Amino acid sequence: MNIDQDSPAFGEASAPGQILGRRFWNLAVPRIDFRAGRQQNLSALVSKDLILDLIERAVVLILFLYFANKMLPRLASLISAEIAYPELLWLAASNNVDAALLVISESLGVFLILTRRFPKTVSKLPLDWALSFMAVNAPLLATPTAASTFIPSQVATTVMFAGMIIQISAKIVLWRSYGLVPANRGIKTRGPYRFVRHPMYVGYTLTHIGFLLGFPSLQNFLLYLTTFSIEVARLMREEVVLKKDQLYREYVSRVHYRVIPGIF
Repeated sequence: MNIDQDSPAFGEASAPGQILGRRFWNLAVPRIDFRAGRQQNLSALVSKDLILDLIERAVVLILFLYFANKMLPRLASLISAEIAYPELLWLAASNNVDAALLVISESLGVFLILTRRFPKTVSKLPLDWALSFMAVNAPLLATPTAASTFIPSQVATTVMFAGMIIQISAKIVLWRSYGLVPANRGIKTRGPYRFVRHPMYVGYTLTHIGFLLGFPSLQNFLLYLTTFSIEVARLMREEVVLKKDQLYREYVSRVHYRVIPGIF
């Protein structure tokens, strides 16, 4: 077959009988800028929310390493003493159950933050970030003092134990939605979240009260009072972010109280 090189390109008006003589390779193809597409995809992946999320994970990991550096030497000395004096094993275990729960709770929190899903939305306000990290770091300033002589140690231990259990159960329910900075990582309504909207803060507060009962001091009282005020401000900021979600607004209509049933 002979092809007429002077025939019009495909898609142009032509006389009958000339269609077969068109050069189909003259078809106009729109130019695609693949480089611009790659840049747009990269910008979508490296978003501000992603960067903030990675920063939060890094800070949490650093804080946990600091916590572990303080706890591990004491734990190692305790294990050494238990090996040297097996008869003290049960006594040491009963006296250190709170420390064990604290390690479990903090380790679980770090694991969940490092493996969590990326948030739908995350707060970019410096105030929200400041409140979150102040609430996390302030309790680290608590100092052991002389043990209380007017409150049995079993009472303080029981209150701390209850707080730790609530913390751990709330973290398990949140699972990969757990975080520090206000964000929407999915709405959870099971477990302790059926009774109050912020059971994690209930656990924190009970743990602090238990420690204060066991080691009363004006410094620790003022520290935990300040911490509680920061946590209240923090949870209020969290709800500003979460209430943008219709599911959370429906949840608020069912569970009316944030921390203390019947009061707040």
